[in-house]
Amino acid sequence: MADDKKIHDIDAALVRSLADILNETELTEIEVERGDLKIKVKREITVAAAPVAYAAAPAPVAAPVAAAPVAMPSDPATIVARSGEEVKSPMVGTAYLQPSPEAPAFIKVGDKVKKGQTLLIVEAMKTMNPIQSPRDGVVSEILVGDAQPVEFGEPLILLEA
Repeated sequence: MADDKKIHDIDAALVRSLADILNETELTEIEVERGDLKIKVKREITVAAAPVAYAAAPAPVAAPVAAAPVAMPSDPATIVARSGEEVKSPMVGTAYLQPSPEAPAFIKVGDKVKKGQTLLIVEAMKTMNPIQSPRDGVVSEILVGDAQPVEFGEPLILLEA
């Protein structure tokens, strides 16, 4: 019986050591074999779905919302009827129409923009990525709302000559 207790003490210490290694290295799984003894330690990683860029600093209660999310038309003919060049999201993230909650929007419908001008930003992995105009043109439509999640390849802005 004394030998059984000693084996359990060693196993517990080994498991704790393996768990420490997981935390230090950000691994999700580690496995060790010693003779007949085989120990596998795993951890699950959960991903938060809500963006945290604006959550860190609470917005004033009376702050106006820059733009309401735009609903996509359900009629396919309406989508086909759009003219102009779509500026698409190069990544999955959250679109922001202004550089900060208090600042004015980068653009509005009807604005003339120059090639390379920032149209909006897409936050991905806590990094703000400016989305620039691919050419000179006029903003004919803003297809996303402020703080709206976007997918790779999703149209964000419509530009006309």
